[in-house]
Amino acid sequence: MTTDTKEIEISAKDLPLHCPTDAVALWCSHPRVFLDIAASGHAACPYCGTKYKLKAGETISHH
Repeated sequence: MTTDTKEIEISAKDLPLHCPTDAVALWCSHPRVFLDIAASGHAACPYCGTKYKLKAGETISHH
């Protein structure tokens, strides 16, 4: 198990947030999980530990 977790900044246009993102190759990824970033502006994937944060100044509009 590795401890090198990375942090990815996302913008409101990237929502709904899921891990792995579309940039990750399917052959080396875990099952897709949707992450709730609306409440705190931060989220972490329970599978791989990748941390996500909302870019400064971004606002989430609810539909």
